[in-house]
Amino acid sequence: MQEVVKCRIDRCAMTEGRVLWWGRSDSHYSRNRIVRQGLAELGFSLYDFSPRLSLLGDVEAALRRLPPVQLVWVPCFRQRDIAAAARWARRHRVPLLVDPLISAYDKRIQEQAKFSSDSFMAKRLLHWERELYQGADLLLADTEEHANFFRTTFALPASKVAVVPVGAEEALFRPAANPAHQPLEVLFFGSFIALQGPQVIARAAALYRGRPLRWRFVGNGPLLAECRNLTAGLEQVRFDPWVSYERLASEIHRADIVLGIFGTSEKAGRVIPNKVYQALACGRPVITRDAPAYPAQLPPSDSGLIRIAPGDPEALAAALAELAEAPQRLAAMGAQARRSYEEFFSPSRIVELLGEALQRLGCRAG
Repeated sequence: MQEVVKCRIDRCAMTEGRVLWWGRSDSHYSRNRIVRQGLAELGFSLYDFSPRLSLLGDVEAALRRLPPVQLVWVPCFRQRDIAAAARWARRHRVPLLVDPLISAYDKRIQEQAKFSSDSFMAKRLLHWERELYQGADLLLADTEEHANFFRTTFALPASKVAVVPVGAEEALFRPAANPAHQPLEVLFFGSFIALQGPQVIARAAALYRGRPLRWRFVGNGPLLAECRNLTAGLEQVRFDPWVSYERLASEIHRADIVLGIFGTSEKAGRVIPNKVYQALACGRPVITRDAPAYPAQLPPSDSGLIRIAPGDPEALAAALAELAEAPQRLAAMGAQARRSYEEFFSPSRIVELLGEALQRLGCRAG
């Protein structure tokens, strides 16, 4: 084992911090852009390889004679690329890092309930994904709770899982003065799936009895029709179509309060959604479901982040009523939100954690 580690360290010294980014991924997806920026800040260079056929990617890589690298990185959602990437990495004696972000087994079996957990298809999918992750040298998770899920579900030792939060792209999501609308404007944006719990927000709007609020729903998805039905006849509720990623920051800046997710599933408790990172980065107070995914050091109060019980429209309505009664608090809460972001989720924090993860593999930039 010591000889393998020494070989990897020697190879790292020879390849001047080059990372092979393996897979037909969307390099513009926020998680990918943020970690790529982090790698560049750490002094690594990226070589992109997008195989035509995932299962035969190592054969194509051999034919194309890829340059020597320090590390192979398989980005999020690319489980189908892992097997070939692992074969190529072993052949060239370089470590393999996998950043799945979500589990295919978790999504199809527990979130979408396509098969029962004791079915043949579920067991087959679990076995397939377990073998993929066990073939990696390091697996990244976005939260400690998600890391625990990967460790226990896929029988991974703690040493093979590292946590690097998703964060937000600060080039887009920057602080802005609170608009202090009268009445206040509350924003939810998303894909209207069960994990997000948008119907909880719609029910809260129907229950709300405090000072006037404007409720904006932005996006589209499976639960949009239900949300429209739940809020039918409410003049203060507005539904808008999805906007481009580049416009999200301006939508957040228009709002006084941003709403996160309120789903009740186990997965909803393991993740911190993009919208929460982005709203905190913009300096907006956020209300979202309480979840073990949040850092234990993040204070329950004075953080700009109000956490309530999942699936509870009454609690959401009450939290909003309290803020509507004291709108003068919002500016201070926005500043607290930004401080929470900077301490726990900022690019500098991500770079720090990313560097620590790569050091586990003996990889440092030249």
